[in-house]
Amino acid sequence: MTIIGRSVRRIEPGPKGVQVFGEPYETADGSTVITVARAGGGPFRAAPLGIFVIHDGTVKWESAIDTTRVALLAEFIGLAATVIATLAVFRRPPWPDLSAAGMSAMRSLKSAWK
Repeated sequence: MTIIGRSVRRIEPGPKGVQVFGEPYETADGSTVITVARAGGGPFRAAPLGIFVIHDGTVKWESAIDTTRVALLAEFIGLAATVIATLAVFRRPPWPDLSAAGMSAMRSLKSAWK
């Protein structure tokens, strides 16, 4: 049994599922690639975690990034910032109060400063 086979059998389910290692395959340049995914939650629920690349005796981890999740998070942050800014403007507008009551209040303040 190979080292990879022994390590895969030692993996126990964690709180977020089981890590699954794919079959290693060799590329044209002599690198060995092993895929890693997380399975759990249901029969068709799996998420890629990344790949191990073994080349010339060195191992390199390449993480899989879910760009859809990153884009949705950025859109949510932009929406939250827009809502907060809109509420701040409606709560206290940046322009002066130009109503009749506001104008008389400004005149009384101006006379009080003199």
